Amino acid sequence: MELERKADHKLPIGYVPNATRESDDADSGHAGDLASRPADVEAGNGEANRLPKEVSAFKALGFLDRFLAVWILLAMVVGVLLGNFVPETGPDLQKGKFVGVSIPIAVGLLVMMYPILCKVRYETLHELLSHRAIWKQIFFSIVVNWVVAPFLMLGLAWAFLPDRSELRIGLILVGLGRCIAMVLIWNGLAGGDNEYCAILVAINSILQMVLFAPMAIFFIRIISHETGTADVSYSTVATSVAVFLGIPLGAAIITRFTLRMLAGPVWFERVFVRYAAPWSLVGLLYTILVLFASQGHQVVHQIVSVIRVAAPLVVFFAIIFFFTFWVAHKLGFPYRLAATQSFTAASNNFELAIAVAVATFGPDSDQALASTVGPLIEVPVLLGLVYVARWIGKRHAWD
Repeated sequence: MELERKADHKLPIGYVPNATRESDDADSGHAGDLASRPADVEAGNGEANRLPKEVSAFKALGFLDRFLAVWILLAMVVGVLLGNFVPETGPDLQKGKFVGVSIPIAVGLLVMMYPILCKVRYETLHELLSHRAIWKQIFFSIVVNWVVAPFLMLGLAWAFLPDRSELRIGLILVGLGRCIAMVLIWNGLAGGDNEYCAILVAINSILQMVLFAPMAIFFIRIISHETGTADVSYSTVATSVAVFLGIPLGAAIITRFTLRMLAGPVWFERVFVRYAAPWSLVGLLYTILVLFASQGHQVVHQIVSVIRVAAPLVVFFAIIFFFTFWVAHKLGFPYRLAATQSFTAASNNFELAIAVAVATFGPDSDQALASTVGPLIEVPVLLGLVYVARWIGKRHAWD
């Protein structure tokens, strides 16, 4: 047995036997979440940090998750067809605006985020934050997200688009937006840690409200010597973050504490979460369909610009993801935390980038086009990286 083999060795501080972990996880409905395994934050000790060897990455996913690539492809195709063969689709979807984003897209984002945020165990976050090791993880994430990623996107924008100032600005805005929505989807699909991901989302949201506007002006006006960015304001950024994170987060916290108190923790985890969870993917697919439908005509008729913007985006996602994954592995992070770090670094806040680009430069600007291409490329690339991450985790098991 595992405990017998380790009987003569000093166990790491906070080590929890596997049997105890499995029992606790069964009661809570969250297999192996970070809050129940503080020792894993330090160095990734214990079998709980490894993906099950007997289950393939593909079979470990549920039915909807398993064929997500197919559903996303269908949503993209249907969206593009609607945008090009039903001419009134795009204008109709853009008529109503909510904090700079079309109302149909805003609805999809809120529906997508709510079920995931309901899964986060807010009642145990104070215990998690009491461990010094988690602050090392947070520091690492801040450096990657707010130093490495923005400068990498800036360099790629200039390398691929030296002659297209407007498209460069759009790319820079995408690089500055740290994800607060879809990262929760990718993290969950890849087997990352929900609690830790929620912490990073909250931190990035606060930092975005403080840093996005001055960093946009610094990167675009001072470093790149571009013009026309004086209107990138704190109010636009803060409002977007407050709406797309604040509303679903507040609703999720109220729902979780109220239903756990009225119906009990077991019912909440095994009944409510089970039936609410699929709505995240429904919201994702709906958002993608609406996004492609609203921008489908523009994307097809400016295909050269789209391809030129897509190239640096693909390179960006690949470099930042594998760089973060590799560094996390070298630092001894367990798989769950490494996956969360990597997908947080690679994901971007496209709704914020689109809102700022549209509000500052107009909906028909090249800056808005570049920011729109961001999610169109990010979705299939990061979906592919989900399978890559799970395969790497299973193959190497983070020994």
